[in-house]
Amino acid sequence: MFKKLAASPVMIAVILALALLLWLLSGDNYRAKQQSPAEQQPPEQQLALVETRWSDAGPYQLTRVAQGQVLPWRSVSIKSQQAGTIVELLTRQGDRVQQGQKLLRQSDEGRSEVLAQARANLTLRQNELASARTLSTSQFVSETELTRLQSELARAEAELESARLALAQIEPVAPFNGVIDRRYVEVGDMVQVGTELLQLVQIDKLKVTAQIPQQHIAALQPGQSVKLRLLDGRQLSGELSFISYAADIATRSFYIEVTVANPELLRIAGGSATVEVQLEPVLAHLVSPALLSLDSSGKLGLSVVDDQQQVVFYPVQIITADNNGARVTGLPERAQIITQGAGFVKPGDKVQVAEAKP
Repeated sequence: MFKKLAASPVMIAVILALALLLWLLSGDNYRAKQQSPAEQQPPEQQLALVETRWSDAGPYQLTRVAQGQVLPWRSVSIKSQQAGTIVELLTRQGDRVQQGQKLLRQSDEGRSEVLAQARANLTLRQNELASARTLSTSQFVSETELTRLQSELARAEAELESARLALAQIEPVAPFNGVIDRRYVEVGDMVQVGTELLQLVQIDKLKVTAQIPQQHIAALQPGQSVKLRLLDGRQLSGELSFISYAADIATRSFYIEVTVANPELLRIAGGSATVEVQLEPVLAHLVSPALLSLDSSGKLGLSVVDDQQQVVFYPVQIITADNNGARVTGLPERAQIITQGAGFVKPGDKVQVAEAKP
């Protein structure tokens, strides 16, 4: 009996502990029913790290290059206009001549006598018509006779002019200031109408011709500066003076002419030259070609980081490329270009930036 009573407090304590535990559990279960569980926060996402380099656009002189032909400003083959014999050479090959200067002389072949006869005939016809007009006032000469005499006078005037021209043509003159580049006859040579006598060229000013592809012609305008590089390394400056309005059907290219001053009379006419047409300067970035990539639509461009630390893809156009890099347009004037890590990000991604080491 005494042992049973002694065990009672222990049992009572156990019972109380179990009751307390049940009460605590029932409270947690009640709160779980009344309150929704706290929203779980996802782990913070790690931003991609890219390496960038600041690039500032600078002015770049655009050019269009073509192979051209250097020609005299003017070139003419002086040919015989009358048959005869060369009796005197008034110039030599290489001589500089002035417009209107006589170049050689052919035999007269009776042309002076023909001219004198034409003058005398003209005087006769003039006197006949004057006398007839005097008589016509007294009605001794009919109107028909006056008309006939006027016709004879007109014929005499035409014959005189023809005789003068024939005599002048045996002494051909220079049609412009130039240089005798070739002489094809000697004293004593017999010539016919159309025989080539001399070649006269004007080279104090030159004309360079070239063909420009149709895709480049829109950038050209008359008046643009042009640089010429000759085969021996010499350089000349000129001006674009003409652009054809229609392309060549076979090549789809446009004919252009460049005017070049040649005061020193350099012997370059007939040769070839590289033509560089100077276009308007543009702002361009110098970048490594390795940084260029294609977007999903196949456009060539560069990835940059904007002010919000987000990736932006800019389509660009390559205007030139050499050993120093590629010059491109299409970027902002100042751009933070991604130099490493562009392949692991896409436009719109926010990134961490580390500047490339110089």
